Amino acid sequence: MKVFCLGGAGKICREAILDLVEHSKFEKITVADFNEEEGMKVVEWLNDPRVDFVKVNVFDHEDTVSKMRGYDIVMDGTTITLNGKSTACIAEAGCHGINLNGFGEEDSQHELFQINEKTCLPGFGMTPGLTQMMAMHAANQLETIESVRVSHGSFRPIAFSRSIAETTSYEYDPNLPSRVVFENGEFIQVPPFARPMEIELPQPYGKGVQYIIPHSETKTLAQALKHKGVQLIEVRGTWPQQNMQLVRALYDYGILRNDKFVMNGKEIGIMDCISEYLYQSKEGTETEQYGYALHIQVIGTKNGERVEHILTHTHPSSDGTVQGWEGLRAYTRNVAIPFAIAAELIAKGEVLKKGIVIPEDAFTDPVQIFNQLEKRGIFIHEEINKLDENNI
Repeated sequence: MKVFCLGGAGKICREAILDLVEHSKFEKITVADFNEEEGMKVVEWLNDPRVDFVKVNVFDHEDTVSKMRGYDIVMDGTTITLNGKSTACIAEAGCHGINLNGFGEEDSQHELFQINEKTCLPGFGMTPGLTQMMAMHAANQLETIESVRVSHGSFRPIAFSRSIAETTSYEYDPNLPSRVVFENGEFIQVPPFARPMEIELPQPYGKGVQYIIPHSETKTLAQALKHKGVQLIEVRGTWPQQNMQLVRALYDYGILRNDKFVMNGKEIGIMDCISEYLYQSKEGTETEQYGYALHIQVIGTKNGERVEHILTHTHPSSDGTVQGWEGLRAYTRNVAIPFAIAAELIAKGEVLKKGIVIPEDAFTDPVQIFNQLEKRGIFIHEEINKLDENNI
């Protein structure tokens, strides 16, 4: 098997490639990136004969397609704004595909993936990805589903890479139509900072207020759980407290609209300017606490009783006591490892559905994902409680 790792020089994608080197059966692993200098650093860091480098520019569609041809799967680590272009290349090249984002830019390629009898899985990392697996693990044990609340804490600097800075401004864009909740059979659009709720994440992260975010879990879980009568799906998230304070201020001052203004005769977006500053600043590229924490609540019925499942996840500490998980790597590896696991399963033919496929349909047995994560020191925990009618 051969894997083409698009955007492989990025901080998250290179960790996914490391996981492939350490755990997968791929015979050829290609780091593909526009940044040749960083791409070659990744090759040297991995120091494995299966790993090589190819320079690629997804804006050059024909050249990118020609370089992808012959690979079993493209593991696409590019940014949200590039996913439409990258997925078009993957579909035409006749490869399977997977990416981290899943914001819908891929959907137009569904028919071509089906024609080529290939699978494309948009949005499989920690969130979205593992979150759906955790929710479905609970849902599979219940006869009917009342509500699903997906929550996560993403503890990383606000702009340790340009793609992460882009994600920050994208998710809190006041005009974003995909910030929705699913309620009583309908998708309802909500503004930034909607429906605050205090969520208790596993230690060392603890309690904090979270808000609705525009993640694909809302729509994919609504599709997957329709037959169980789900009435409410909410997806929330948070970043370190100082990040949230900044984003709130940017929102209150209208800066997240990214209005254009003229400076020294050049028109630029105000949020683009701030994002670039953050990317180059100490405050934008460091934080006190690193890592990831998930909290999934599923309420439904089993044997006529109302039941609550709480699922959380834990990972090695970022304090340096576990080699390879120091500092920022405690965040990037959390995102990268599920990404890599799913990529190999697709390449091995273990996902039967073709076209654009949601995580819930790709992996009908979440335990197979959980078992692979355990081998890397990432654990899923489940608590089951009986509820009475007074519990929300």
